[in-house]
Amino acid sequence: MSVEKYVPQIRFKEFSREWDKMLLGSLCLIGDIDHRMPESKKTGIPYLMTGDFYGINGLDFNSAKLISMDDYEQLSKKIKPELGDILFARYASVGAVRYVETDTKFLISYSCAIMKTNNTTYGKYLFYFFQTERTQGQLELDINTGSQRNIGIDSLKSLLVALPKPAEQTRIGNTFQKLDSLINQHQQKHDKLSSIKKAMLGNMFPKKGETTPEIRFKGFREVWEEKALGDYTIFRRGSFPQPYGNKEWYGGEGSMPFVQVVDVSKELSLVEDTKQKISLKAQPLSVFVPKGSVVVTLQGTIGRVAVTQYDSFFDRTILIFQSFSKNTDSYFWAYTIQNKFDLEKKRAPGGTIKTITKDALSSFEVLIPSIEEQTKIGNYFQKLDALINQHQQQITKLNNVKQACLSKMFV
Repeated sequence: MSVEKYVPQIRFKEFSREWDKMLLGSLCLIGDIDHRMPESKKTGIPYLMTGDFYGINGLDFNSAKLISMDDYEQLSKKIKPELGDILFARYASVGAVRYVETDTKFLISYSCAIMKTNNTTYGKYLFYFFQTERTQGQLELDINTGSQRNIGIDSLKSLLVALPKPAEQTRIGNTFQKLDSLINQHQQKHDKLSSIKKAMLGNMFPKKGETTPEIRFKGFREVWEEKALGDYTIFRRGSFPQPYGNKEWYGGEGSMPFVQVVDVSKELSLVEDTKQKISLKAQPLSVFVPKGSVVVTLQGTIGRVAVTQYDSFFDRTILIFQSFSKNTDSYFWAYTIQNKFDLEKKRAPGGTIKTITKDALSSFEVLIPSIEEQTKIGNYFQKLDALINQHQQQITKLNNVKQACLSKMFV
């Protein structure tokens, strides 16, 4: 093989030697616990499965199944997870890995392989090596297909690993660990703000049977006005030009954004650039929606709400609120609709709304405060969403940096 294949594209300047080629089985003891499902206990030793993996390197001990000490000792006679080991998912989400950073006594299901690195420098290095697209592609070739995708222990042992000297392994591992730490910090802030938003949505809008919320801004005491949605607002579906697949209806000079369900994000906004642009010829046949309008998806992911950030045309799978019987703050209305659909989803069988008719939507009961209180509430949640989005953007940016580095700092 050529030298280039065993020298990464990007490396720290103090390192120049070609990397070694080794079989994974020569670096680690690889095995799994006995293939028996133990009985659950109310107290005992955590017995984790791949479903207990979360985040970048999280292991959920709080929700894990518990087993007896006798089962723990019987099942772990061959091998057991310890500090510094790598856990590798062999079934279901094949290729997912975790690096054990705890000395907590636990077991991992036989759906995972345990790789014992003896807490050496290459333990952390291998954890990131497994996350590279190149390594995942190599593993994909050895996956057994059938009723359930899986990869055998012998296939893992024969995986070829490009391995630098210990000092370079440590530098690489530390670099990616710092990146993961930054991603985790933003994720924790994102999750905390999302929890605050969820709690405040429950407290700053009246609960069922109430006409005032539990938490209000200072100076507001009036009872909220109850209205049927159909009496308070005029709404309509978007539309699309026919024939739908005809190219002359899309793109070209003078084309404008054509919004579909996939363009409505989770945080009350549209994507910056829609996948489709509607042509000048088709625009008179579709529904124009000005900037600042409130829309809600009625197909696919039903109940996703947005306030439009640009003039655009809308697909028929989206409902547009066109006008109101009294002055209404767009963002307050957006959060009202979002809250309403969330409640309807909870009442629906399985927690999912399959479809919703115009009559059903018209009969939705909504509660409306004064425009001044609406504006306060809308601004509050808008600022919360802006903070949540900032952290999400940082998470996305850092993940992109990590993926780019994984592709260039490993062989």
